[in-house]
Amino acid sequence: MDLLLLAIGAIFVNNILLAQYLGNCPFCGVSKKLSTSVGMGLAVIFVATLASIFTWLAFHYILKPYNMEFIRTLAFILIIAALVQFVEIFLKKQSKTLFNALGIYLPLITTNCAVMGITLLNIKYEFNFIEVVVFSASSAAGFTLAIILFAGLRERLFISPVPKAMQGTAIALVTAGIMSMAFLGFTGMVK
Repeated sequence: MDLLLLAIGAIFVNNILLAQYLGNCPFCGVSKKLSTSVGMGLAVIFVATLASIFTWLAFHYILKPYNMEFIRTLAFILIIAALVQFVEIFLKKQSKTLFNALGIYLPLITTNCAVMGITLLNIKYEFNFIEVVVFSASSAAGFTLAIILFAGLRERLFISPVPKAMQGTAIALVTAGIMSMAFLGFTGMVK
């Protein structure tokens, strides 16, 4: 039951994108089309989950025993960068259209603060291994949910009569703010 509450809390209550506003670069950049948003979301789920597993293992079995916790940020960045390279090579071979659609935003997962934030939150909250997997996958799923919902809204905004001063990024940020407020409605559902 605790793992289910952890998952629900990570997806809805403390959504990494809408509640903590981490990962806004791909959120605004890739969310113009629903198909690319789904691809980015799946890539983030894969990278965030694997990165969290590897960073947790590296922290608890290498950095902590040798009192090297102070280089965790550097070590985590290296692990995340290696995983993103793996995903990039895989997508280039398996799904050329998705690879081209994601464009520059795929390498940006390396510096995506949502992925880094998830790995650091795992250490901060002192999760055990199972909790790390659940929290990481759920946080990334929350990111995916938010970016897919936002992409659907942005596709509607492209065909809607939006005042000239609000077109483009302005209306996208206003919409993101309204989405954040909507997700605040889940506050109190789970600690």
